[in-house]
Amino acid sequence: MTASKPLFFASILCLLLVSGLIDRRPATAEPPTYDVVVYGGTSAGVIAAVQAKKMDKSVVLVGPDRHLGGLTSGGLGWTDTGNKGVIGGLARDFYHRIWQKYQRPENWPHQTLDEYGNRGQGNRAIDGKNRTMWIFEPHLAEQVFEDYVEEFQIPVHREQWLDRESGVVKTDGKISSIRMLSGETYAGKMFIDATYEGDLMAAAGVQYATGREAGDVYDEKYGGVQTGVLHHHHHFDILDRPVSPYRVPGDPTSGVLPRISTEPPGEKLAGDHRIQAYCFRMCLTNHDPNRVPFAKPDGYDASQYELLARIYQAGFDETFDKFDPIPNHKTDTNNHGPFSTDNIGYNYDYPDASYERREEILREHETYQKGWLYFLCTDPRVPDDVRTEMQTWGLAKDEFIDNGHWPHQLYIREARRMVGMYVMTENELLKRRPTPNSVGMGSYAMDSHNVQRYITPEGYVQNEGDIGVSTKGPYEISYGSLVPKREDCTNLLVPVCVSSSHIAFGSIRMEPVFMILGQSAATSAVQAIDEEIAVQDVRYSKLRERLEADGQVLTYEPKSAGK
Repeated sequence: MTASKPLFFASILCLLLVSGLIDRRPATAEPPTYDVVVYGGTSAGVIAAVQAKKMDKSVVLVGPDRHLGGLTSGGLGWTDTGNKGVIGGLARDFYHRIWQKYQRPENWPHQTLDEYGNRGQGNRAIDGKNRTMWIFEPHLAEQVFEDYVEEFQIPVHREQWLDRESGVVKTDGKISSIRMLSGETYAGKMFIDATYEGDLMAAAGVQYATGREAGDVYDEKYGGVQTGVLHHHHHFDILDRPVSPYRVPGDPTSGVLPRISTEPPGEKLAGDHRIQAYCFRMCLTNHDPNRVPFAKPDGYDASQYELLARIYQAGFDETFDKFDPIPNHKTDTNNHGPFSTDNIGYNYDYPDASYERREEILREHETYQKGWLYFLCTDPRVPDDVRTEMQTWGLAKDEFIDNGHWPHQLYIREARRMVGMYVMTENELLKRRPTPNSVGMGSYAMDSHNVQRYITPEGYVQNEGDIGVSTKGPYEISYGSLVPKREDCTNLLVPVCVSSSHIAFGSIRMEPVFMILGQSAATSAVQAIDEEIAVQDVRYSKLRERLEADGQVLTYEPKSAGK
């Protein structure tokens, strides 16, 4: 779900629909029928559309997004990759195209290539071919996605919001068309839901889950509530002393500080409705010619950050540890520490929320995060050295120029998760049991950010839900996790809101994996069209043959691993 003007536009459309000023009925003229309709302009959506076109099928890319690429072009330029050797096909081609962009002097206006060097995940190659770069600026990533749709002549219909109430027309278990709030209708033989929210999937009546499953649902050690499991950087235990949650420290009668829940956290391994926190991945710079100083946001309330002041008093000194450097003196700035950019506890209803409610959640996140920046720059309770250094930073002037230099994409770390033909769990990721019918691989740790901030029995504040568990090497992702159950829909594939448990999704949710699965989903869709069969009946042997021919990595061979 993109930020700012698109959601406002959708809200206006909804009001017009309610008032009767826009006719919800289909247009009298029959809409053109595409072979593949891709809903959602995320990285997975663009790659899926490209693959369908490469396989000589007609395709349309439609969705609420104004900007293509989702989070890849929305601030996450410090790519979470794991083992890069399992990233193949069009996903690897994307990072190769990024490398090509950075070979051009005009793409280094604030820094030279030599000065930036080979930092972090940098621009190294595998076997000296198809050199890649894994760190990049948002606007340049967006250029690559725009290059794709221009090169492959893919029609893109932007700012088109699915009518989630009655816009999906199904016949005999198949989607025949989808209608937008604008009245535009798209008919197709196959549909791919590439949104972060899974809106098409849900509107089509496909089974899905939200929140965290209890540990016994899929026999998972890391399922459900994880009280007592601590990740070093994101809990209060890293501080020199515990922190009181009360307005008057140590006095429960004084009331609880903002952004701390008074609800019990739940029993360990119990399922709940909570989801991991969202944030914006900000692109910041301390390069004065390109810096926009942080401004006081509308609705700023310093009391919302009292807990932040207290963690400094308790010894926190890692403010700038996730200001990860990307080219041209910029950063991909991510959450770090017990009170940071993650807006813990303010997104639980987002997955199923209306467009209007999602807009409210998004705005609350934006106000919170901009307020966090302003507090760090101005509040006297922030240590002098931190406040002084923060004042040297600002938003990058040449990024997100149509959105006040603020990211257009909220980091939807998880929303809905399909319950499909096969559910990926920690057991597959940890190789406790084999994965059938691989259509791609992941390798990043099972990474869930915190889901709640609560009060311990001892009367202190604590975060819960942050888990970082290594998968001990790459793992396979099942074709069945992209496909609904047969009784739900037979011509839909879902490469983003895949069929998985909460903790397994914490690893699968990486942007390169979404691109991999987008390509595999489109390949399957084309083969289903050619054989006139349901997506559940696609022959895996034939699918695998085509995926491997197109460079997808489906099994892990250590000798092929690279960086």
